[in-house]
Amino acid sequence: MKNPNITLLNTEILSDNWYTLNKVTYSVSKKDGTTETQSREAYDRGNGAVILLYNKVSNTVILTRQFRLPTYINGNETGMLIEACAGLLDNDNPEDCIKRETEEETGYKISKVEKIFEAYMSPGSVTEILYFFIAEYSNEMKITDGGGLEEEGENIEVLELSFEETLKMIDTGEIKDAKTIMLLQHLRIKGIM
Repeated sequence: MKNPNITLLNTEILSDNWYTLNKVTYSVSKKDGTTETQSREAYDRGNGAVILLYNKVSNTVILTRQFRLPTYINGNETGMLIEACAGLLDNDNPEDCIKRETEEETGYKISKVEKIFEAYMSPGSVTEILYFFIAEYSNEMKITDGGGLEEEGENIEVLELSFEETLKMIDTGEIKDAKTIMLLQHLRIKGIM
C-alpha cells in the first residue's frame, strides 16, 4: 500500500554509467499538517542475494575474498574484503540467483537453500533489497575451483574457515562486511553452528 503522505514529483537521472543514480523530488505531508518538498539521491543497482555455506561436521563455513573499490577509497588499505557469496538478481528469482552465484564464485553446486530473511542494507541511499540464504555444503558438492567469472572482471579467492575463527575475525575487524556478519551471527543465534 502506497504511503498517502508521500507524492513523487520528479525523478531525474544523474548517472546511468554502472547502475542508476536518481535525484528524486517529492512532497511529504508532516504530522502538523504542513507539506514540505524534499530532494534526495537514490542509487538503484537492483536487488541481490547472499548465502552462507556451512558444514556442521567439519564446523566450517565458505567465504570469499575480493577487492572492493569503495572500501579501498574509504580506508581499507588493501581493498580486500572477506564476505559471503553474493550477487545481483539479474532478472532471476533470489533462489536461482544465489545457486548460480554460489557455483560461479565458490565452485560448490548446491540444490537446497533456505531463505532466512530479506533486508535493506543501506536504506538512506541505496534501493537494494538483499535476500539472505544459508545452505549446508559438503566436499562432494565442489565441482570447480570457483573464483567468479572472468568476463565480469571477478577475481575471487574461496576461503574455507572454521566457524569459531570467523567469529573471532569479526572481533578483530578482519571481517567487516555487514551481510557476512549478519549471516554468521544468524548461525550462532539460532544454534545452527
